[in-house]
Amino acid sequence: MGIFKISDSVYYLGVQDWERQLFDELIPLPQGTSYNSYLVKGSEKTALIDTADPTKKDMYISNLKEINPEKIDYLISNHAEQDHSGLIPEVLSLYPDTKVVTNEKCKTFLMDLLLIPEENFLVIKDEETISLGDKNLKFYLTPWVHWPETMMTYLVEDKILFPCDFLASHIATSKIISEGNELLLESAKRYYSEIMMPFRVSILKHLKLLDSLEIKIIAPSHGVIYKNPSFIIDAYKDWVSDKVKAEVVLIYLSMHGSVLKMVNHFERTLIRKGINYKRFDATRADIGEVAMAMVDAATLVLATPVFLSSPHPNMAHILSLINALRPKTRYLALLSSYSWGQRIEEQIKNSLSSLKVNFLGSIISKGYPKEKEKKEIEELAEKIEKIHKEDEFVIK
Repeated sequence: MGIFKISDSVYYLGVQDWERQLFDELIPLPQGTSYNSYLVKGSEKTALIDTADPTKKDMYISNLKEINPEKIDYLISNHAEQDHSGLIPEVLSLYPDTKVVTNEKCKTFLMDLLLIPEENFLVIKDEETISLGDKNLKFYLTPWVHWPETMMTYLVEDKILFPCDFLASHIATSKIISEGNELLLESAKRYYSEIMMPFRVSILKHLKLLDSLEIKIIAPSHGVIYKNPSFIIDAYKDWVSDKVKAEVVLIYLSMHGSVLKMVNHFERTLIRKGINYKRFDATRADIGEVAMAMVDAATLVLATPVFLSSPHPNMAHILSLINALRPKTRYLALLSSYSWGQRIEEQIKNSLSSLKVNFLGSIISKGYPKEKEKKEIEELAEKIEKIHKEDEFVIK
């Protein structure tokens, strides 16, 4: 995709990355991603907002040369991570008089990560404004969305918000400007769950800031540009709220069939009681799908065999991710099977120490589940049904 205008004074010159399948060597990208960058032309000065990932250098520089600005007075860096900042040195080599505009913390990061000399920077503070002549850019610091130095840029006259990673999505698309639809909502929720969910409290604060701004267009640095800002803002307000859905996320792993028998009995009981659930095999599941399910589910049930006295390594991997993501899940339960020794409950709790959950108990079978364990599984389902109905934070 080439360049195009999103307003009379703003050009899009980002690039689509259809082939990329993994982000941060961890996060699956089933729809690829994009690296969005914007050029703002004022009557007196020109500003470039963010750049692109270095892997797309040739395409990005080609887009910049197609616009061919006589000069770039300011290069706004909203976030130091290299998928946005990585081509700043290339731009500075083409436009050596350009000032990199960012906050003090981001300046330090960029000097460390990209070896940009300190004299290239113009440091701004929260709510400071710079003039492009007939246009003004105002900056809002948004720490911990999702790094400590992140910020947003607001084009005052055009009412366009450039929030960088905030409100973004990982999707490569030929339709970069959108009102929003179901597919985009899923893409944005995947992005939120994998990247933004650990910073839910900070995001809630920054969403309140957005309510004070008049916004006509949201132009993030990944994914689509939103012509209907309320589409993505309202979705975020829902995701960061304390409300959860009356739903169970069931993550399991079975080596020799014992745990699988427990899981299948639990699943049949959930179905009989009409309890909504999502089931994931810890060995095969897309971690992005797991993360999305964890955004707003009330209850997490883990089912794992004891592996050398600990959770199975594949389950431990999933647990480490969930602990890092810190979902707002309210309840936790454990199903397990062992042969000769176990401290599984203690280790599961330690693995999820960052979650603020109520523990509903463990059902642990020595080998195959017997009638006793099957009865306990049915009682667990009854308990979940009851608390989902009684908890004021659960959306019925």
